Amino acid sequence: MGFNEILEISKPRIVVLLVITAVTSMYAASKLVPGVPELDYWSYLHIIIAGALASAGSSALNHYYDKDIDPKMTRTSTRPIPSGRMAASNVLIYGLAVSCISVIYGYFALNAVSAFFIAVGIFSYVVIYTVWLKRRNVSNIVIGGIAGSAAAWAGWSAATGSMDLLGFLVGFLVFVLTPSHFWCLAMKIKDEYAKAEVPMLPVVIGMQKTSKFILGNTLILIPYSLILSFIPDGMGIVYTVIAIVSGGLMLVYHYKLTKNPTSEFAWKAYKVTAPYLTIIFVAVALDAAFHIPLDTVLGIPLF
Repeated sequence: MGFNEILEISKPRIVVLLVITAVTSMYAASKLVPGVPELDYWSYLHIIIAGALASAGSSALNHYYDKDIDPKMTRTSTRPIPSGRMAASNVLIYGLAVSCISVIYGYFALNAVSAFFIAVGIFSYVVIYTVWLKRRNVSNIVIGGIAGSAAAWAGWSAATGSMDLLGFLVGFLVFVLTPSHFWCLAMKIKDEYAKAEVPMLPVVIGMQKTSKFILGNTLILIPYSLILSFIPDGMGIVYTVIAIVSGGLMLVYHYKLTKNPTSEFAWKAYKVTAPYLTIIFVAVALDAAFHIPLDTVLGIPLF
């Protein structure tokens, strides 16, 4: 069990994405929520460690559980377990140990609320998505998206020790985004999911209808993302402008996808819009750093 194999089962790209989500949420909460003390570098290091461990551990458990269907898909057939580079039992032990450590670490280094959301993220990805829904129901990735939201909630509550309306809405952005993002990938590898008998949306209802679902979800995502700017003590002009521009780009590509619902264009839409999550959470942090309320810019009271 070498370092490269451990890195691979930990899914480092997902680790980085979720850590960015948690850290930016934590920073935003420290600036936007009244009464929260200034955070030091240790606080950010703690959320990075806890978040990275949680993501790595749950990813390893996903590798373990999917060991029987991974050989059926080209994209996953060379993973450490199906390729024989790691024993399944070792992956299971690693996944369980790292997941448990992440929650314990979060409890002692951050706070109980943050540790709770770290546990929610692991449970959502491993039990709800991987074990329960992925192979049984077309809603698998929709409901499984709560795992990404939990990363943002863990970051927010790491700063505040609690959860408020803005923090919840910021985290729930991940849940609302996930279908638009993942269904594009599912369209790209529809045939592989069909071969593995995984009921992803394009396998069940076809490419054309899936593209319309993606567009419909994006039409929900954009106004939802702007709700954060129109609640009391919500996001300001920096976030609002970035949300409109990045959401508009997604809308354009997802509209084009309905006109050309092929795996090739789905992959293009996936790559173009994949940075949206990072962009929107960096926007949350930038807005917190340079907070200019909307009513200041518009010159009219919003509340």
